[in-house]
Amino acid sequence: MHTDPYVAPPLDVSSVIHGGIHHPVLRSYQDQGRSLNKSMLMYPIFISDDPDAEQVISSLPGQKRWGINKLEGFLGPLVSKGLKSVILFGVPEKMIKDERGSAADDPNTPVILALKHLSALFPHLFLAVDVCLCEYTSHGHCGIQSSLPHPAHSNAPSLDADASAQRIADVAVAYAKAGAHCVAPSDMMDGRIRAIKMGLIHSGYGNRCTLMSYAAKFASGLYGPFREAAGSTPMFGDRKCYQLPPNGRGIARRAVRRDISEGADIIMVKPALPYLDVISDAQEIAKDLPIACYQVSGEYAMIYAGAEKGIYDLKQMAFETTESMVRAGAGIILSYFTPEFLDWLEQ
Repeated sequence: MHTDPYVAPPLDVSSVIHGGIHHPVLRSYQDQGRSLNKSMLMYPIFISDDPDAEQVISSLPGQKRWGINKLEGFLGPLVSKGLKSVILFGVPEKMIKDERGSAADDPNTPVILALKHLSALFPHLFLAVDVCLCEYTSHGHCGIQSSLPHPAHSNAPSLDADASAQRIADVAVAYAKAGAHCVAPSDMMDGRIRAIKMGLIHSGYGNRCTLMSYAAKFASGLYGPFREAAGSTPMFGDRKCYQLPPNGRGIARRAVRRDISEGADIIMVKPALPYLDVISDAQEIAKDLPIACYQVSGEYAMIYAGAEKGIYDLKQMAFETTESMVRAGAGIILSYFTPEFLDWLEQ
């Protein structure tokens, strides 16, 4: 384990910009138009540590947890339809979880195996990977717990921000070495963007791996289906001490500015639909960076549920909601509707 802070090389994080253009898909992100197209779509994929898994996720219609032996058959047809990028989430169902999330960067962790496998299967597919500890920690939180006394009148654990950021940086570097074109930290720990950027630079991946920051990630009620899919529900407390409050437009703007200054190549807002104003703010603040948003599991499930009730047409509402995100300023959409859009955008 690498425990000491990375030694900063003789340049600042703002000097390293080639990491944002090292892949053809990344170059397309630099100048997105204002019409939804296939290259904007990034498909979230859940990777099980059971290599033969094909497990239905009951709260996410049409989505499954996949083992690496099933990925070729699953993704091959989508790639042939124009799928450009995916983001991987590990689901360690059999691996041992501990306080520091050791399984996150174990050589046999599902996303590391999937990165290597997909790089060989689909060499032109852009591979992003979520970087967080919550799926891998025994407590289900996104960092390393502090040894300091628990804060009074709080139902959330106290996390050690410095230790958490360093641990997350170690994991991000491991993913870059395994073949990730992009690492996307979703933990919301203070300082983790700079720690990851320095880790990538120090390891020789500063210009070979993109850093996409979940810069404005809110403490939302829309994450329930994802937590079922990834097995990442906290064992106690909640995440309100590190995810942003839903009314916190100002702190979201601060977080965007901070992550730009720390070396983020792409800025993300999550969830998307309830935070169109924040997407617009991010586009205004980060004028020269691609803006991403995550149409999260609860958004997707709600749209499906309404269509099943006959309230509206599924395709029409999928387009209407997603295009509102593009209109607000997003050029990259993380969406579970990606397979459907690959067909719909041909019609």
